Amino acid sequence: MGKTIAEKIFDSHRVDNPSDDIFVLKLDAVFCHEITTPFAIDDLVRRGKDRVFDPAKIKAVIDHVSPAKDSNTATQGKIIREWAIRHKIRDFFDIGRNGVCHVIFPEKGFVRPGYTVIMGDSHTCTHGAFGAFAAGAGTTDLAVGILKGVCAFHYPSTIKVNLTGKTLDGVFAKDIILSIIGRLGLNGATNKIIEFTGSVVDKMSMEARMTLCNMAVEAGGTCGICYPDMTTVDYLWEFIRDEYENKTVALESFKKIISDPDAIYDDVIEHDITRLAPQVTFGYRPDHVKPVKEMEGTTVDQVYIGSCTNGRIEDLRVAAKVLKGKKINDSVRAIVSPATQKIYHQSLKEGILEIFMDAGFCVTNPTCGACLGMSNGVLAEGEVCASTTNRNFNGRMGKGGMVHLMSPATAAATAIAGYITNSQFYTN
Repeated sequence: MGKTIAEKIFDSHRVDNPSDDIFVLKLDAVFCHEITTPFAIDDLVRRGKDRVFDPAKIKAVIDHVSPAKDSNTATQGKIIREWAIRHKIRDFFDIGRNGVCHVIFPEKGFVRPGYTVIMGDSHTCTHGAFGAFAAGAGTTDLAVGILKGVCAFHYPSTIKVNLTGKTLDGVFAKDIILSIIGRLGLNGATNKIIEFTGSVVDKMSMEARMTLCNMAVEAGGTCGICYPDMTTVDYLWEFIRDEYENKTVALESFKKIISDPDAIYDDVIEHDITRLAPQVTFGYRPDHVKPVKEMEGTTVDQVYIGSCTNGRIEDLRVAAKVLKGKKINDSVRAIVSPATQKIYHQSLKEGILEIFMDAGFCVTNPTCGACLGMSNGVLAEGEVCASTTNRNFNGRMGKGGMVHLMSPATAAATAIAGYITNSQFYTN
């Protein structure tokens, strides 16, 4: 009987089986940021176990509130900063050298096909785009991972989503994943892997695949995962070129983990996007999804473009294309946050930030702050935000605020109009 890509990764990383369904996996990387990791650090210190299993396999960043907004967030940053110094963690990215965790870590080449990765962050599933098993972990599991380099998981069950059809103009990976979440429901993939395959995925950039996998958790998924291919190899080549004779050899190595043709799935979903229009959320759940045209005219107070979902250079280029030569509506404020310093620099060089600023956007440094209502764009009670982030729970971006999730193209068009829209501003 064949195996899925997740099952192959589990089998190759198994350290122990406390029970038939529980696998203790060896970890290839443990990612850390200043919001959740300090709790694990403090726990280890209290237990007299202030150690790390391998400083080269731990990657840390200050990103959620960057720079600190108050004494509490400054303390959290201080804890992880001193911990990184104490344990000689080379790959620590402090303010000014940092970026949103799920963007900067792939950007640095820290994720590879077949890897196992944990982080104290629910959107760690983003890294499955590289053909890795990557999952969010609670404080206890994170502490064990930091100390021992292992983590326990249920043996994976997988839902295969086969994406077929032709993508219409104005439709992007964000629209596609919103439509999938709308179809699966908030808990449709709970404790399961979502395996994204098909001709649509094959044509996607790594940035687009990361957007798909990033939001797998919004349908309850433990991890989203894509097959590694030449697009993956090209993205990683600067980091792996010394390990393989050429790109073809690298690809052949990576292909070994791809799911077998006779692998068994919990469900196989055929998802044809041929007629898919731009999508947007309504209400307070990420599975509350409608075509943009059904929300046309809904007024907004703020537009936010950024985050680990849609703050990459590809996203900013799309939004800038919509915004070029136009102004945002006087009734809205608009914020853009390039997800890493590298993306910020690239946006400067390409004139993208100038387009945003000429349109009336506030440009901020890389940070997660607005996405979870901590800084850099918190909503007031009763305000509405059109956002390229990944979660629209009640109060997510500020107590009493409403968040409508959408693509960068739709967000840019909405900023110009002052209400939710897409097609009238987007052109090829």
